[in-house]
Amino acid sequence: MTVAVGTGAVSFTELVAVAREDAVVELTPEARGAIRAGREIVDALAQDTRPHYGVSTGFGALALRHIPPQRRTDLQRSLIRSHAASSGAEIEREVVRAMMLLRLSTLATGRTGVREQTALAYAGMLTAGITPIIGEYGSLGCSGDLAPLAHCALALMGEGDVRDRSGARTAAAEALAAAGIEPIVLAEKEGLALINGTDGMLGMLVLAIHDLERLLKVADIAAAISVEALLGTDRVFAADLQELRGQPGQIASAANLRALLAGSPLVESHRGPEDPRVQDAYSLRCAPAVAGAARDTLAHATLVANRELGAAIDNPVITADGRLESNGNFHGAPVGYALDFLAIAVADLASISERRSDRFLDAGRSHGLPPFLAHDPGVDSGLMIAQYTQAGIVAELKRLAAPASVDSIPSSAMQEDHVSMGWAAGRKLRRAIDGLERVLAIELMTGVRGLDLRAPLAPAPAGAAVRDRLRAEIAGVGPDRELAPEIDAAVALVRSGAVVAAAESVTGPLS
Repeated sequence: MTVAVGTGAVSFTELVAVAREDAVVELTPEARGAIRAGREIVDALAQDTRPHYGVSTGFGALALRHIPPQRRTDLQRSLIRSHAASSGAEIEREVVRAMMLLRLSTLATGRTGVREQTALAYAGMLTAGITPIIGEYGSLGCSGDLAPLAHCALALMGEGDVRDRSGARTAAAEALAAAGIEPIVLAEKEGLALINGTDGMLGMLVLAIHDLERLLKVADIAAAISVEALLGTDRVFAADLQELRGQPGQIASAANLRALLAGSPLVESHRGPEDPRVQDAYSLRCAPAVAGAARDTLAHATLVANRELGAAIDNPVITADGRLESNGNFHGAPVGYALDFLAIAVADLASISERRSDRFLDAGRSHGLPPFLAHDPGVDSGLMIAQYTQAGIVAELKRLAAPASVDSIPSSAMQEDHVSMGWAAGRKLRRAIDGLERVLAIELMTGVRGLDLRAPLAPAPAGAAVRDRLRAEIAGVGPDRELAPEIDAAVALVRSGAVVAAAESVTGPLS
């Protein structure tokens, strides 16, 4: 796939293709023209006797110092070298590539004043699979994701370390030479243009939204299987009951549950006046309320992300009428809030999933299933400790739900006295999504074992398809065996989309 970066917004699909699938990146003729036009403005300002921030002055708290023309290349190079100050564990390749694509998208608007050759070299790095090595710490989410983006710019200059397409660590100069890319000597304004953006946190937000769209379907699939295997009712998911509340996410989730439970002999087996239970526990009955609220949160985050994808964020920025103006558009608050909001939804989705799993393991609440779903209770522990794993993850997710964006530590000699911490919000959301995948995978393992133990009663066709897909990788009820490989296999099926594909092979597309 080739992603053509123009003057408009990069789409979610294009970002995922570049970040995860190594799509080729190129600039459209329109973008190249806009870049050239923007550079003409910067070149004219560079000759002006009046100071212009980022062109003929220092940066941040040093903005009052005028820099003579013969020192401006040194200025830009020093900016990048000094700002490439990250530390900690190496961040994921997909995050770096997403961040680079989004920075290139802003360069392509012509609002930053970079030269065409600089933007082309940046696109060439992406196409060649050259990924700068960046530590986890360094961005405060204001003045842009400075340190992470500075490492990308440093590689463009032929300095620092990168990973090549194969993943091998190498010097940036060697990787550029192998790809036929000439290292860039930065001119006026280009250093700032390469580091002043919300691209790191935005890239993490878009990747998270992409993953959560899949995981919300998995949450409904797992809930439906749990309802069946715990002998719950589908009456509470009726469309007219959902319309009484009118929350769109809840309506969509309940519709999924109805489709997933359609034609279930298990549900029919206890329908009628002979069933003494008046209503199910909250973790079953309220599943659409929680998954629906998560959907509505995701819809808000998607709106924020789409607005940011269409933005041209730099400081200073070239306006439509050719002015070079300082601004505060690099502040990460809008993106940081959305990232933190999603972390709350992720934690709650995992929490209600774990509660459903726990019901399966308690013989007093599972309506006839053996303790811990064990083959020989007492000798075997069944899935007892799988729930411990869930509980440990859920506890971690609750801690990760504490917002990063309410924090701020002043920097740059108090010039940058309020920052967003949006990068930190993105980092913890990525960890939270990994946890949610694991919690849902364990609920699926638990629910499918519950379906097996309800035989000869059969589940709904959709539940049967999911059960069969898991059973192709994971053995059924039997004496205790090592659970870790089975959990990993279930996680892989969730992550790959195989669980959703199995359900949708029966139901058609889920909401």
